[in-house]
Amino acid sequence: MTQMPKHRGFNTVGFVDDLEPLEALAVRYLRMWCEAPDHQRQVWEDFSKALGASSGRKALKSFEALLDLCLRHARRPLMRHSVGCACLCADEACFATLLGYASEGQREDAFLMATALVRPDMAIALSALAEESGLALRRIALKSRDDVFEPPQTRMLH
Repeated sequence: MTQMPKHRGFNTVGFVDDLEPLEALAVRYLRMWCEAPDHQRQVWEDFSKALGASSGRKALKSFEALLDLCLRHARRPLMRHSVGCACLCADEACFATLLGYASEGQREDAFLMATALVRPDMAIALSALAEESGLALRRIALKSRDDVFEPPQTRMLH
């Protein structure tokens, strides 16, 4: 058995299947983007399929900028579980909640979530990018709920 990181952000707080579709997509795409180039290609295909090539490319650039800012300016390393894991860790839940609030126009709550992930001087920029990305993920979730979002078939833990 591998040693788990000792960061509280890695603690399991729930299951991805229990999230709203937008938030589940946010966690899924966060994991995929950070995992491998093949998974990044799949994220692009999902964006393109659901939003069209032009809108998908614009939305993906926004999501990529969001992840870049979040990972480069994190208060500490952002914890996440593997792509197929059914668990939801604390950092992933915070990321998903950030995008959920931002996509609903709840800027103050989104900002609060952003401050938990990144340095205070980067929180406004992160919450702004989260609004743009969250709206795109909301469109993807609504437009292609069955086509794009495919939750794991089994509850694999870690």
